[in-house]
Amino acid sequence: MTATEHPVSEFSEQLGDRISPLLRLLYPQHNQAALMQKIADVAAHHGTAPTVDTEPWDEKTILLITYGDSLLPPKASSDQTPLQVLSDFLHKNLAGLLKVVHILPFFPYSSDDGFAVIDYRQVNPSLGDWKDVESIAQSFEVMSDLVVNHISSKSQWFRQFIEGKSPGCNYFIEGDPSLDHSAVVRPRSSPLLTPVETHAGLRHVWTTFSADQVDLNFENPAVLLEFIDIVLGYCQRGVRWIRLDAVGFLWKKLGTSCMHLPETHAAIRLIREVLALTYPTAVIITETNVPNRENLSYFGNRNEAHMVYNFSLPPLLLNALIRGEARHIKTWMMSMPPAPQGCAYFNFTASHDGIGMRPAEGLLADSELGTLVKTMEQFGGRISYRSRSDGSKSPYELNISLFDALQGTIKGPDQWQRQRFLCSQTVMMSLEGVPAFYIHSLLATPNDQAKVEQTGHNRSINRHQWDREQLEQALANPDSDQAWVFNALKELMALRSQQPAFHPNATQYTLQLQNPAILGLWRQSRDRAQSIFCLHNLSDQPQAIAPSEINLICTDDWCDLISNEAVSENAQVIKLVPYQTRWISNTCDVTLGEAL
Repeated sequence: MTATEHPVSEFSEQLGDRISPLLRLLYPQHNQAALMQKIADVAAHHGTAPTVDTEPWDEKTILLITYGDSLLPPKASSDQTPLQVLSDFLHKNLAGLLKVVHILPFFPYSSDDGFAVIDYRQVNPSLGDWKDVESIAQSFEVMSDLVVNHISSKSQWFRQFIEGKSPGCNYFIEGDPSLDHSAVVRPRSSPLLTPVETHAGLRHVWTTFSADQVDLNFENPAVLLEFIDIVLGYCQRGVRWIRLDAVGFLWKKLGTSCMHLPETHAAIRLIREVLALTYPTAVIITETNVPNRENLSYFGNRNEAHMVYNFSLPPLLLNALIRGEARHIKTWMMSMPPAPQGCAYFNFTASHDGIGMRPAEGLLADSELGTLVKTMEQFGGRISYRSRSDGSKSPYELNISLFDALQGTIKGPDQWQRQRFLCSQTVMMSLEGVPAFYIHSLLATPNDQAKVEQTGHNRSINRHQWDREQLEQALANPDSDQAWVFNALKELMALRSQQPAFHPNATQYTLQLQNPAILGLWRQSRDRAQSIFCLHNLSDQPQAIAPSEINLICTDDWCDLISNEAVSENAQVIKLVPYQTRWISNTCDVTLGEAL
């Protein structure tokens, strides 16, 4: 529909009651009617769309996380852009297996591998252009980052701030270094305030993440209007999943932690309301790398994020696999409530960032955290630290390729790296929620120490760039780690997609098993027709479990979907070799071989 068919006044009326309370909370000193009209002006040309009743995800929904240039054209060729290379790789290797592709920030940037955005409305020409993004969106749903907390110091907005020109002159937060900022939660050890020479003399601007990433001032409603226009522009280009990067830091109030403030939650709700009227199939996912309880708050009352990252999963699963026991991850799983109706968990084990340690706070003892850090350092990892309010530093992030992180246990490296790694991914695929694979996990990419030395940044260790020809050679070699892992995961992805018990919102119960080395959970489809008992041996030793422990119903025929072996309730034991997963189901119409 066009703006002519839906005049701005009508659009404003439809938003009306939905966002008026949010505007009053966010901007009590501003003219509410005028703000409403401005939002309507920004959104109305996109038109209103009918409400969508279908769910945005199901058991077939699997995501890939990748940079636009994680795969590079052959050095001898300049015919393709990196985004075109990515598109070819997706179509050749993952068509029918993936539903969503998260292309990490693909905009012009000045640092932090894309997260210091210079221009939100342009595609980085070194990656391609909007046509390349739109082309991928024709076959896969695309997730894009909305880097809302900060913008590059090289951006036009910040140049306008320095020069005292509109609109950027009012888009940033100035701070007084003489005031107490100790309550502010910091994700980095760099200074919170950065001095800048401006037309009006020396000023100090708020920089939560780095001096090149200048925080935006959402107390100015014009900033919110800019981002509403930006996100609607993404949707117009075919983007359907919106990742709100570092959104927990959005609103600032001196004297508070400046994390998760009510205004931050209100801003997310407002963006969701606008999208619900214009692009109702859009999915909002919040990126908040914080302790579990804080993270869950972003579901709101089913009116904020559609999905939240399961940030506690990566450190807890890594800890479980290097120790060979399920105690802590089982305790965490038991404490996790089912996602609210219309919401889902976003499950991942690795990403472009490191493995966050804050989500493990209160879940792992300090001694275990210390052992985890030491083990990752032995496996080639780097440790990033953050500053606490008392001036001390604590581990914030483990920077390491997940494949190398699982090369051994706390006892050291061993021969089980591939199997241990595959176990980590099958655990993720078994859990309630939507599974997301980082491209370097899918490809078993090792630590890129050379890139760390080149950039000086710890996170570069897990941001390798594959030459497409070299990758193809590795995948064609059946003895390579890349071929072994990639082919095994593709088989499991195909199998998982056929099981209604793995719907993101299907029932999940954590099994109370006597053997501490086995992580067990039960999934049941929403029509209750299918049950799957997911058993994971987290150890480097063979394990066994009695069928009576998982209560196999005698009237059903049970089989392991992965091995295609029948499982009888009368069997003496169910055996698991080191790091083996069994998906024991009462509906065995589709097994691993048939899913391919």
